Amino acid sequence: MRTRLRTGIVVAVAAALIVLFLRNVDFRHVLAAIVRARVDWLALSLASMFVNLALRAWRWQYLLEPIGTTSFAGAFRATAVGFAASTVLPARAGEFIRPYFLSRQNRVSATGAFATVILERLLDVVTVLAFLAVYGFLFGRRFAAANPVAFERMTWVGAAAGAGAAAALAVLFVLAGDPARIGRAMERLARVVPSALAGMLARVAEKFARGLGAIRRPRRLVVAAFWSVPLWLSIAAGIWAAAAAFDLGIDFAGSFLIIALLSLGVTVPTPGAIGGFHFAFRYGATTFFGAPDDAAVGAAIVLHLLSVGPALGLGLLFAAQEGLNMSGIQRLADQAEHRSTALP
Repeated sequence: MRTRLRTGIVVAVAAALIVLFLRNVDFRHVLAAIVRARVDWLALSLASMFVNLALRAWRWQYLLEPIGTTSFAGAFRATAVGFAASTVLPARAGEFIRPYFLSRQNRVSATGAFATVILERLLDVVTVLAFLAVYGFLFGRRFAAANPVAFERMTWVGAAAGAGAAAALAVLFVLAGDPARIGRAMERLARVVPSALAGMLARVAEKFARGLGAIRRPRRLVVAAFWSVPLWLSIAAGIWAAAAAFDLGIDFAGSFLIIALLSLGVTVPTPGAIGGFHFAFRYGATTFFGAPDDAAVGAAIVLHLLSVGPALGLGLLFAAQEGLNMSGIQRLADQAEHRSTALP
């Protein structure tokens, strides 16, 4: 019942976002814009998505080193399967599947690997905010004159998100400082909860903190942050190339602003970020860059397909090689979500 309710809510939210995205759209003009799009720029955008997937796997492999040895191939396969799961399943199920799938192929704790996924997300947030700051300080003045109200709102959102990301990194640094101490603290729960439950939570908490081992090594954290820059530059290149294919007037630096908006749009836990991704791109392209509405809608649709296509195709292929069909992926998601709160 709980799963059905959650699925129903997600479907309703996705439908509402799609309706909002397609509001006042002339579908004939959108189709015409898609047909006119330059194939060479779209090919460049598609290629950047494969580069992005590879860079994510390399960064994750590096973050996993403190808790176990993994191969690039293993990290790449698990990353693709995770992103594919998030494309077809609600509630970003791939975030749970990715570390669990990796643990099946390598001797790595699923709980510890899940902790590195959280660290990845924090690094992503910090990098996106840094890109937004670069755009605002170096290139934003020309836009601020055209739309000062919207730009001021984006500035406040970026500042608040940056403060939250910094606070989260500080908390994770404290958690990783002494994993055993966390285990001892959780064991005190035995005074108010059943001892078996408290013991399980203590072991999970300790393994989780050990997965954050990269933060205890400043050099390793710096290197991981360094990997985040080309990773997000490849995403920016894909957005810029897609915008150029539709002649939206978004330069490469402008893609930094679009990235920030898309990052907000994809937080809505619909399968493949359907609806949220599309609305955020349309809003950014038309509001901040004055792009034609029909072309912006067409670009949003095509860019989304290019963004999810590589990971979806590769992920389903790798899952099939492990004997997992769609039903198997769903079961794996359920098991992975359960194991994230149970013993690894």
